[in-house]
Amino acid sequence: MGANMARRLKDRDFHVTAVYDANRAVATSLAQELGCAACQDLSQVTAESDVIITVVTDDHAMRNIFAESSDNLLINARGKLFINCATLSPQVHVDVEELARKTSAQTLEACMASSITQAREGSLYLMCGGSEDAFRKAEPVLQVLGSSIRFIGKSGEAAKVKALVNMVMNINTAGLAEGLALGAALGLDLEMLREVFSQTGAASRVLETDGEDMQHREHACFFSSAHAAKDSGIAVDLACKVDLDLPLARATKEQYDRMVKEGLGELDKSGIAELTFKDRHKHSGDRV
Repeated sequence: MGANMARRLKDRDFHVTAVYDANRAVATSLAQELGCAACQDLSQVTAESDVIITVVTDDHAMRNIFAESSDNLLINARGKLFINCATLSPQVHVDVEELARKTSAQTLEACMASSITQAREGSLYLMCGGSEDAFRKAEPVLQVLGSSIRFIGKSGEAAKVKALVNMVMNINTAGLAEGLALGAALGLDLEMLREVFSQTGAASRVLETDGEDMQHREHACFFSSAHAAKDSGIAVDLACKVDLDLPLARATKEQYDRMVKEGLGELDKSGIAELTFKDRHKHSGDRV
């Protein structure tokens, strides 16, 4: 996601000054492509840039890049703007905003409800949270990256919305996998079944993006099952904090946790079909 966002900004004549990745080879390759620096230190990224966009894996990674004592993005960050695009627990965004404020920097969460292709095309759906001032400063960049940009409210609020988006998406994905798996077990033509689904109450965005992949076991990763497990977990944790039981969300998280446990976490979220189609799950060693 981050690489394609950088490519998009470069295409639209933004000056991409530096890139950083925990995998040094990835950063070096992208830097050569874009004609920019491949920083070895996080603090160097901040020194080279006015606006820093972050896309990380999880809460732990986010805290590390902003709070690691030996090297972090907030070293000499006065006046810098951080646009944070990962799907994280809302409190992490709140905490990072406070850390940045202490260094006279600003942050904006810009949660993405889109995938790799949309990042490259500049058609991301972006849900933003933070101060209105930070949002206004970020808008020129956001408008290049996204076709739909929505300001949700204060820091943490966009992350709540994104958690619910992914929770419902994951439930839909698990439900579709079960519907197609049962259809296959009953001997139904899955091409026909997907067409019927598309014209009835079984229709969904997930059917459009994942239905054919589930049928043909094509699980090239656009949104990993490991990330689906993590994001459903964020929503379940939020529900626990307000004493709300979400049995479908819990069951879906358990399915994606199982994928991770069986070594299938790097498959696309559509790979949940490997657990539901008859006999497929018995061959988890067969990397689809």
